[in-house]
Amino acid sequence: MINHDQELLGIIPRDEALNIAREAGLDLVEVSPMERPPVCRIMDYGKYKYDRKKRQKAASAAHTVSLKEIRIRPKTDTHDREIKLNRAKVFLNEGHKVQFTMLFRGRERFHRERAAEIFDGIITELGETVKIERSPGMEGKKMTMVVAPAKR
Repeated sequence: MINHDQELLGIIPRDEALNIAREAGLDLVEVSPMERPPVCRIMDYGKYKYDRKKRQKAASAAHTVSLKEIRIRPKTDTHDREIKLNRAKVFLNEGHKVQFTMLFRGRERFHRERAAEIFDGIITELGETVKIERSPGMEGKKMTMVVAPAKR
């Protein structure tokens, strides 16, 4: 048995261990049930569960890859496109996927070749640092393309 100060108390009968835990105002938790004799510990079980859940959440958050979106229009000026492209490079360096979305209004939808040229320019600008996960394609009034950072 291990007490709440992380000191090894040795092999103690169950009833005595429960009394020690009650006196300390804590719980008696069986840490390793498969061991012979089983290892028990005196601790605040609610706090233990909370800390374990918090660690799991932090570990899973560190491995998630989010999808960032960059919105442009066919009329977006070249300088503004460069600014958005630089922002996309920052996202890619951080390990995020980037979705480029071109929004069309009115008659702009009929000039898909212009949008395809812009997306080709973006791909050539990004070069070998990215891989295309979803090539440019129309979805209603918008054209989207998803790129991810290339494996290093």
